Amino acid sequence: MKDDIRNSPYRRHRNDVEDGIHGYEDDDDESSSPFDILRTKSAPVDRLRRWRQAALVLNASRRFRYTLDLKKEEERRQLIAKIRTHAQVIRAAFLFQAAASGQGLSAPGSSKLPKSSTPTGDFGVSSDDLVSMCKENDISFLQQNGGVKGLAEKLKSNPEDGIPGDENDIMERKSGFGSNTYPRKKGKSFLSFVWDACRDTTLIILMVAAAASLALGIKTEGIKEGWYDGGSIALAVFIVIFFTAVSDYKQSLQFQNLNEEKQNIQMEVVRCGRRLKVSIFEIVVGDIIPLKIGDQVPADGVVVSGHSLSIDESSMTGESKIVHKDPVRAPFLMSGCKVADGYGTMLVTSVGINTEWGLLMASISEDNGEETPLQVRLNGVATFIGTAGLAVAVIVLVVLAIRLFTGHARNPDGSVQFVAGRTSVGDAINSFIRIFTVAVTIVVVAVPEGLPLAVTLTLAYSMKKMMADKALVRRLSACETMGSATTICSDKTGTLTLNQMTVVEAHVCGKKVHQDDKSAFSHRVLSLLIEGIAQNTTGSVFLSEGGSLEISGSPTEKAILQWGISLGMNFTDVRSQSVILHAFPFNSEKKRGGVAIKRSSSEVYVHWKGAAEIVLACCSGYLDSNDNVVPLDSHKLAYYKKAIEDMASGSLRCVAIAYTMCKREEVPASDEELESWNLPEEDLILLAIVGIKDPCRPGVRDAVHLCTSAGVKVRMVTGDNLQTARAIALECGILESDADATEPNLIEGKTFRNLTEEQRLDVAEKISVMGRSSPNDKLLLVQALRKRGHVVAVTGDGTNDAPALHEADIGLAMGIQGTEVAKESADIIILDDNFSSVVKVVRWGRSVYANIQKFIQFQLTVNVAALIINVVAAVSAGNVPLNAVQLLWVNLIMDTLGALALATEPPTDHLMQRPPVGRREPLITNIMWRNLIIQAIYQVTILLVLNFAGIRILNLQHDSVDHAFLVRNTLIFNAFVFCQVFNEFNARKPDEMNVFKGVTKNHLFMAIVGLEVVLQVMIIFFLGKFATTVRLSWQLWLVSLIIGAISWPLAAIGKLIPVPERNLSDYFRCRRRRRGGQQSEHSDV
Repeated sequence: MKDDIRNSPYRRHRNDVEDGIHGYEDDDDESSSPFDILRTKSAPVDRLRRWRQAALVLNASRRFRYTLDLKKEEERRQLIAKIRTHAQVIRAAFLFQAAASGQGLSAPGSSKLPKSSTPTGDFGVSSDDLVSMCKENDISFLQQNGGVKGLAEKLKSNPEDGIPGDENDIMERKSGFGSNTYPRKKGKSFLSFVWDACRDTTLIILMVAAAASLALGIKTEGIKEGWYDGGSIALAVFIVIFFTAVSDYKQSLQFQNLNEEKQNIQMEVVRCGRRLKVSIFEIVVGDIIPLKIGDQVPADGVVVSGHSLSIDESSMTGESKIVHKDPVRAPFLMSGCKVADGYGTMLVTSVGINTEWGLLMASISEDNGEETPLQVRLNGVATFIGTAGLAVAVIVLVVLAIRLFTGHARNPDGSVQFVAGRTSVGDAINSFIRIFTVAVTIVVVAVPEGLPLAVTLTLAYSMKKMMADKALVRRLSACETMGSATTICSDKTGTLTLNQMTVVEAHVCGKKVHQDDKSAFSHRVLSLLIEGIAQNTTGSVFLSEGGSLEISGSPTEKAILQWGISLGMNFTDVRSQSVILHAFPFNSEKKRGGVAIKRSSSEVYVHWKGAAEIVLACCSGYLDSNDNVVPLDSHKLAYYKKAIEDMASGSLRCVAIAYTMCKREEVPASDEELESWNLPEEDLILLAIVGIKDPCRPGVRDAVHLCTSAGVKVRMVTGDNLQTARAIALECGILESDADATEPNLIEGKTFRNLTEEQRLDVAEKISVMGRSSPNDKLLLVQALRKRGHVVAVTGDGTNDAPALHEADIGLAMGIQGTEVAKESADIIILDDNFSSVVKVVRWGRSVYANIQKFIQFQLTVNVAALIINVVAAVSAGNVPLNAVQLLWVNLIMDTLGALALATEPPTDHLMQRPPVGRREPLITNIMWRNLIIQAIYQVTILLVLNFAGIRILNLQHDSVDHAFLVRNTLIFNAFVFCQVFNEFNARKPDEMNVFKGVTKNHLFMAIVGLEVVLQVMIIFFLGKFATTVRLSWQLWLVSLIIGAISWPLAAIGKLIPVPERNLSDYFRCRRRRRGGQQSEHSDV
């Protein structure tokens, strides 16, 4: 039993928070840096804690807002454990009570607790009774109410047709029994984001300094003039806080909407005799819900009917064991559990907060925080830059303070600022506060607090846009990891093909016939075929409101049911003529499914359906056109094998249908024996082999070609016949020619599985197509590719795909055909099951990385230029050209507005002409260093020239000293801001000459640049007192624009300068290793 659990896809995954198990394959052993975490998926808590402690952070509440809250996560696990323990204690108490009174749980007539006698509304049973029945597993109460059928009648439901489902009926059920929702914690208000923004350490210091400056200014100069210095700093800080809060609030709303979308599961329900898809939140008490392998149980309820129905209850009990369910002995189903095997239907008895799952979900806080590898690395970059900036700020503070108190600091008119014994204490303190605010503001500018947050911003933007491209992101890190993907292991059916299946070829009675020609089928063959098609299926056929036939089920089931209808099958009549004794649901390992049925004549038939060559191997005979069973000799076997091969070569999916009769003594008599009965699967009689056409999706060949040109290898992993897989792969372009269709390019799952681990590592690299693969083969392939250093994306839709989806760097579940188990194990859900959407996800992944690099280049240019200008000016001249208010405005452009403009660039085709982004590739490339250094040198040179010779160059010697000083500094400030505005365009295309390509399509970028220009004009024209600026003449405005605009041709010229392929950081890394090696040699000596 333990082995079954260990090998089950329902076992607790290594990062399952609810189970408290945290395993981790540490890809980062070679790196000692706390910021170098390649894979945050399943990362251990101590590793996550380590990088947080190493980061230089000014505002922890904002910086770590979208990372995993480690404290809350621990509390959440403890709370889940308590709720589970509580549920188990209650059950144990009732079991003990039943045992003490000598009654079994299923003893008829036993009553555990007195039940309410007041029914809910017009229904025949109360809501409290139903809740109590499910929580206590009270079979006696169920029996007292007439079993499942009687309970359904009391709930005005029908086990076959469900509830009426009209609007009034739904509203009545919701008002009486509640809705299938649970209370959720409200999102943070805008004011809470304002408060978070206020908690920035440097902004708090600036506010204190502003208050001190305000008080001293008013005291020394009076309220009319004295409030400007302190007031202007305070106003600038408030503006920074407001913009930051607005940006963060909008971002949180995007995440909130996406989280709601993630939880909105679509379920199939039976209402008014029809199968409908509804949101899980719209399920009501009395609903009849079909369940199949991989589904989530959407509410508490009881089993109406089931065949081999097994439930994984680990999400509620914490124990990884599969529990068998049936309508008599174990009918109760708990919300939140998963269907592990089999199929059946359930009657909903409790919803929402009335279920244990609802209580659990309402009790725990939903922490969707999760750090991404890029976010962690950017914290490292921010820490390094911030530390350098902090050092610069200290130098500026010390130098300016020494110059002030030694009498070397002068006012613009040439007078000494501080003379010992003459200057008042208030003036001296005020002068020092000015110096101190400049130093603190340098820290604000130097520590790029917005850099790690830019990742979250671009991810939030990308996730929203990806929804429009039919991709729902469940895990943030998957967005950026997809940009590093080097290989995609894709399913065939529904992903590379349309999933619109039709039977186009049939081999019956030992010959090929037209699939819809009933006259080619003998009477007995036709009746057995129709019986097998109608009973051995998880699909259904029913009349729509318009009177036409509707078919539900998987695409393969629908195709075969449609074929049955064309042969004259009446689905309802055929099913009513026999009873299902036992079913073996289709299994992706065995590639077949069977059902045992008992006719009214008491004859028992077992019908099988599955992969043609596998079912054929179990057959010993076939029915001919005279209804005789003919032995399957070597000649006929060769005929059928050739037919399968020909159909598979024509890209058809081959399905065989066979049957056998069972003697009465072979059929188990009791229900217990029936449950464990292995249906006979040898000596079957072949009825038909059909070829099902599933055409390739339009555009899939182009999508595969785009991936190949982008350095991403597409591999097809399918359960279909190897020849079918080969034909589709050639059609899609995964295999370029017949010459490629040889082993190991084309391999069978069984062959790959039987290789040694070393052989699998060698072969995995070469595999393009794997046919007849099991989910375990897919898992082995993913593991082998990851060990070879690949970043692997895997698509999957089945329950058994869960381990491979979890193991992969990026798990992609199918939104239409995918089971809930597959979706929960996936990082991204492809909503339209289309391979082209997978390629779009790759584009977005690369876009995330590219946008962050653009922002880094832009921000570092501002950082370097602002720091050098202020340091050089402070050390040499004793004053700084950019004061505190101006630096705060530059910081706003650089952090919040710059991130909004550059981190939201849409992806371009240019991104798919590059190789995948290496996960250890430096964030700052040589191209970025070149662009950054050229722009920084230019800005520093121009502005320092203006600082030291500006008055002479601008011919301001004849103006008053104060006015000339202000004009020069205003021009420096204005030119510096316009340098950043123009440089934002350069940052859009770090490696392309045309920086304006597609700029008009990015409305947000244009709006932000426009806003920056308008606000700059307002500051110069109307806020001179606050920003310590004066109005400039049109000539000086033109000078400012020309200085900024020169950055465009300069950037173009710079792009002509070649850069070495080897990154600069590699040289430093080599030197560190060499030094480390020398130290170890000395220690050995």
